Amino acid sequence: MSKVLVTGGSGFIASYVILQLLQADHEVRTTVRNLNREEEVREMLRAGGIDAGKQLTFVTADLEKDAGWNVAVAGCAYVHHVASPFPASPPRHENDLILPAREGARRVLRASRDAGVKRVVLTSSYAAIGYGRQPLDRPFDERDWSDPDADIGAYPKSKTLAEKAAWDFIREEGAGMELAVVNPVGVFGPVLGKDYSTSIMIVRRLLDGAVPGLPKIWFGAVDVRDVADLHLRAMTSPAAAGERFLAVAGDFLAFREIAAILRQNLGAAAAKVPTREIPNWMVRLAALADPAVRLILPELGKKKTGSNRKAREVLGWIPRSREAAIVATAESLLKLRT
Repeated sequence: MSKVLVTGGSGFIASYVILQLLQADHEVRTTVRNLNREEEVREMLRAGGIDAGKQLTFVTADLEKDAGWNVAVAGCAYVHHVASPFPASPPRHENDLILPAREGARRVLRASRDAGVKRVVLTSSYAAIGYGRQPLDRPFDERDWSDPDADIGAYPKSKTLAEKAAWDFIREEGAGMELAVVNPVGVFGPVLGKDYSTSIMIVRRLLDGAVPGLPKIWFGAVDVRDVADLHLRAMTSPAAAGERFLAVAGDFLAFREIAAILRQNLGAAAAKVPTREIPNWMVRLAALADPAVRLILPELGKKKTGSNRKAREVLGWIPRSREAAIVATAESLLKLRT
């Protein structure tokens, strides 16, 4: 089987991409900013059911530095560029996110091209598709792009500019290398350790009773295991070259629907989950004191949805339900407490 590089191996999505690559008998190399995290990543994989052994190797590389990337991609047929910063609160300066995301993508693509990599699969986001836009009379899909000039926040802007930079690179400097892009919505599912995505914090905060009410926000949900599966399909399918794929399990959910799913499936463990929806003005007031709340303001009150039709029809992708992803998240978080 092929040798495959996965960037940012300690991340939530990346750990599942590594897990599924190993299960498919690929030889995997992954990057971390500090090799001290190797055992942590291996422990996450063991929690996922596999002892990687020598089938997995580690190299040090940083998205903000050139050093290490040529070594990381050497001998690899495919690259999954998953690493990208996703903070739990807004950064002090938007370039703290934009520059590592955009320039990091270019570094990985340049090194991959020079090493003769066949295809790079880039993990982008729905944040590069539907932000800074009013709701459409149809679901958002791969034809759509977020407006980076709108007031969308640093993270959506970083993902939009990074993905656009990747497509520009392939067109102008790719020298025949292929690119496929996966655009996940909110990524849920079983956590393998204490280092998990910002999306998981939504469920944790609801379970902990850390939010006084439910803001009028709609967002997509998808299981991390299905996001990883879509990455592997995008890696090998001839039809995926030059395409982007929105990874969403179904219609977008309101916060109140997520809360209802938790209460219906977890019994007493969901006792602290709030039940009342709160008005937009109260959310804006709370954002003055809580930076995490500030992240949702650009989408407050905008009822949107997205389509997975392309991933299903082109790649045969069949995701778990939104409900299953959310319940799996909660159950794994509760298990971590014990």
